[in-house]
Amino acid sequence: MPNKETDLFSNLYAGALDLKNRIVMAPMTRSRADDAGIPGPHVATYYAQRATAGLIISEGVYPCPMGRGYARTPGMFTEEQVDAWLAVTDAVHAAGGRIVMQVMHAGRISHPDLLPDGALPVSASAVRPEGEAFTQEGMKPFVTPRALETHEIPDVIEDFRIATSLAFEAGFDGVELHAASGYLAEQFLCSSTNQRTDQYGGSVENRARFILEVLEAMTSVRSGDYIGIKLAPEMGFNHIHDDNPRETYCHLVEQLGYFRLAYLHVALFGDHGHYHDLLRPRFKGDAYLAGGGLTQETGEALIRSGAADAAVYGTPFIANPDLVERFRRHGPLAEADRSTFYAPGPEGYIDYPPL
Repeated sequence: MPNKETDLFSNLYAGALDLKNRIVMAPMTRSRADDAGIPGPHVATYYAQRATAGLIISEGVYPCPMGRGYARTPGMFTEEQVDAWLAVTDAVHAAGGRIVMQVMHAGRISHPDLLPDGALPVSASAVRPEGEAFTQEGMKPFVTPRALETHEIPDVIEDFRIATSLAFEAGFDGVELHAASGYLAEQFLCSSTNQRTDQYGGSVENRARFILEVLEAMTSVRSGDYIGIKLAPEMGFNHIHDDNPRETYCHLVEQLGYFRLAYLHVALFGDHGHYHDLLRPRFKGDAYLAGGGLTQETGEALIRSGAADAAVYGTPFIANPDLVERFRRHGPLAEADRSTFYAPGPEGYIDYPPL
């Protein structure tokens, strides 16, 4: 319901997460990890600089070697990765912030050059995506993935559970399942990438099964009060679509009620704002986070109208580490240098000055 007393700067409880404001930093790949998936030396500084956000959602972190989708992205399945992430979360907490880890298995959005022993990427079905993969040697065309065998799926789900457990060991305040952007979770959900005939394919109930079983595994580590999920209906990124997206996403969100999640994060792009009206009433968890090209004004409007509990910002946080204060002062926003989004090193990463 609309609440004139609630704005971007009011506090929010999202499950067990106590947020000092409703300005959330979106998960954004920045490619500052090494080839072993270990976050580099500047990652702690980067996130700590942005700790005034009510909540930071980390860049996508792959839960197993077969989940890697891009060069220089971080993982969460080795002790060295845990130790490196612990330095990051310590820095964020010391700066007064809250941070959750986004766990992201890329599935078919990968390449043999990125995977153990040159393996084929895995997916719900053997459907090749259009486009190219970002490898250490540059861009290379995607290949046709291998469909996961039914008996392999429990092991993949176990990878998500272990990564969730290690995330808490590394000091994260919670974990978000990335079920958007055409990665593995959405590859199971959407009809264009799921042509299976077993219990994970066909009907919307079957196609949603993988996500729900992953959430069941994640919430076995900590209750749903510490777990979130990201969806992006009809985003189309990484060449994915569903034949009946309204039915698919409404069904999935209705099923999420079983887990009583800390939040549902919905990113919308283009003319798809109606999904907030469809999905928010169906979500029986705690907080509803809305994102996708928001300005201070549109984020404020979503919160004041009751359409969302928090507003998620991506690119503005790259060039404006003090975005919360700039919003508070209605100050100017710096422009991000896109040429350094995925470049190694500190340039365009930790050298943007505050207002």
